[in-house]
Amino acid sequence: MRLPAQTIRRLCRGSRPIIWPFFERAVSNGRTFGLSSAGYDVRIAETIWVWPLWGRLASTIERFELPADLAADVKDKSSNARRFLTVQNTTGEPGWRGHLTLELTRHLPWPIRIKAGTPIAQIVLERLEEPTEQPYAGRYQDQEAGPQRARVARAGGRV
Repeated sequence: MRLPAQTIRRLCRGSRPIIWPFFERAVSNGRTFGLSSAGYDVRIAETIWVWPLWGRLASTIERFELPADLAADVKDKSSNARRFLTVQNTTGEPGWRGHLTLELTRHLPWPIRIKAGTPIAQIVLERLEEPTEQPYAGRYQDQEAGPQRARVARAGGRV
């Protein structure tokens, strides 16, 4: 079940907030971020250029701590989609903690500059029917701020 604003607010204002820093609806670089009716709009931490038909990694300002009964889906913000900038949609697994690394792609033949603090993606939170028996414990647990490259496992299971 997709979580509404009041549930997200409660989870972010508790003793172990799931999103930090948490904001009610706010404005940055002329665009809204923070709590929406059924999601949370996050901001980009770095100023970057995204070149035509290329991917670029960026980090969110916000840090997440998802309990074992909550998953987070990363979606495009419509204002970015209308600028032909997409966020490769991904999932925050139940139990995952850290700053999101986002994969951005530009679909027009000229680059676009995105300033630090600009709202970049919408996070949709969904409650699992019950807490998972297998919360996330992978190589991106406690992911640091700043864009993180893929961590490919080597022979023997080492990263």
